[in-house]
Amino acid sequence: MTSHDSLPESAYPSQLEKKSSEKVSLHFEKGELVRIDGQMDSPVNNIIKLQEQAKKFGIGRDIHVGDTIIGIKGRVGFEAAAPLLIIKAHHLLEKHTLSKWQQFQKEQLANFFGMLLHEGQYLDPVMRDLEAFLSSSQEMVSGKVFVSLHPYRFELNGIESEHDLMNASFGSYGEVNKGWSAEDAKGFIKLLSNQNKIYKHVNKEK
Repeated sequence: MTSHDSLPESAYPSQLEKKSSEKVSLHFEKGELVRIDGQMDSPVNNIIKLQEQAKKFGIGRDIHVGDTIIGIKGRVGFEAAAPLLIIKAHHLLEKHTLSKWQQFQKEQLANFFGMLLHEGQYLDPVMRDLEAFLSSSQEMVSGKVFVSLHPYRFELNGIESEHDLMNASFGSYGEVNKGWSAEDAKGFIKLLSNQNKIYKHVNKEK
């Protein structure tokens, strides 16, 4: 494959069969897909079922550019309807249920884990360390993600989870807070900016 040409429709294993929209709910428990539209099954079987449903919409087509362990770049076309749907739905659920720094560290380590796995380093002890963190990070990643399937695309409509950190009983983003006052905010701003004031004072001649 070249670096500038796209793949023709016929290159993909599945062709567009459905042109009307369809809704599906994905239920995760501790990060794993355990139900589709309320029907419980193993995560592996759910991947297979979702693939069969989503591929009829032509979803999951993409071109990947990757680096090999010997430094050569490769560009390949692929079709992965279920994996793409699950990854995006799971990521949305994580945004609602993980803290800011859990999300940050998980994304860094997940990328590193994927790179090592791709390069055949699965037996390195560091992989067990990374797995321990990744497993721990999924403890509260449970709930439903509501998805709409359309020809060649999908939409993540929202989530439902008892661990949703957007719980309005504490505060609303950019609107109302119930846990602090304006005076508290002023003190917070002063403390947070103190490190920069020190830096500017020490380096004022520069």
